[in-house]
Amino acid sequence: MFQRHSHPLLHKFAILGCAALLLSGSAMADGQLRSLPDPLQDLTSSTGQQTAVLAGGCFWGIDAVFKHVKGVTSTTSGYAGGQANSASYYQVSRGTTGHAEAVRVVFDPKQISYGQLLKIYFSVAHNPTELNYQGPDHGTQYRSAIFYSNDAQRQVAQAYIKQLQSMKLYPAPIVTQVAALAAFYPAEDYHQNYLALHPDQPYIVANDLPKLEHLRQEFPGVYQ
Repeated sequence: MFQRHSHPLLHKFAILGCAALLLSGSAMADGQLRSLPDPLQDLTSSTGQQTAVLAGGCFWGIDAVFKHVKGVTSTTSGYAGGQANSASYYQVSRGTTGHAEAVRVVFDPKQISYGQLLKIYFSVAHNPTELNYQGPDHGTQYRSAIFYSNDAQRQVAQAYIKQLQSMKLYPAPIVTQVAALAAFYPAEDYHQNYLALHPDQPYIVANDLPKLEHLRQEFPGVYQ
């Protein structure tokens, strides 16, 4: 299988086939789609918009999934975990900056909760059992990570991971990092809304379009 190229002007490619498709969702870790439980601990609704920052492999797929979730008002692909002077695709792709490819999700908590976003994140957006890689993409920049902006988010994220682990829903341990968000740096313009602009690219077809189909099947009430 082709891996993602590190040069910022080159595209990612993947061989089409069952092996690539089975890497598409977190509940597909052993080839079986699962329905995950609601978080036992969640944040109560509040006024105004809130933000979640999530990482799990290439930001193209994470961005595309949450763009199709009702209650999400905007998504931005970018970098989190490193310093401002290394927040560029060329540098991050080297895997030495501390950054992860991440997506900033702005949402209306009256329509969807932070915990429900995490349920989607663990169900269809990525595979939380893959350490420092995701499908064909390898390196710490593709790690599974939740970047929390306050202690309430941290508590919900840690509690949900503990809940899922205790239920033994995956064939391997969840390796998702829960880390404080120091800053989020938007990625270059050509990375924004990538799936919608390149729906026929082989990497997108193999790795990201199946995530949208899983979202539609598993979460019909919030799919848009």
